Amino acid sequence: MAETKTTDVTKQPTAGPDAGALVTKQGATTIADTVVQKIAGLAAREVSGVHDLGGGAARAFGALRERIPGASASASQGVSVEVGEKQAAVDLQLLVDYGVSIADLARAVRRNVISAIEQMTGLEVVEVNINVNDVHIPGEDDDEGTSDRVQ
Repeated sequence: MAETKTTDVTKQPTAGPDAGALVTKQGATTIADTVVQKIAGLAAREVSGVHDLGGGAARAFGALRERIPGASASASQGVSVEVGEKQAAVDLQLLVDYGVSIADLARAVRRNVISAIEQMTGLEVVEVNINVNDVHIPGEDDDEGTSDRVQ
């Protein structure tokens, strides 16, 4: 019987050099989904050409959150993950800068996210799915903050 690809990371076979490091004779290490989400979000934002993460509604709420004193944008915005005992799968929603090669950007984001998660957590990343849902055009949102100014 042929195996089908699944995103249920708890049922996939273990591979990779550090895959067994989380479960040892001395005990088990559990990594919360939110930890992997934050790592993936920060790693994706490090790549030049990624303007922001998240869909339109998520970015709007993030912009509102940034206006509240003491609040900050969520590092996990636009990131969803499935984390098993030894493996993780990541889904990203990206807003890319206009003029950037989306194929090259996706490769760079995927490489950076996989590297960051595997190095920091020891989890094997089995997939990073990227959904480019918008293109940022310079100057199109520069006027949003000017409505509060006195003319």
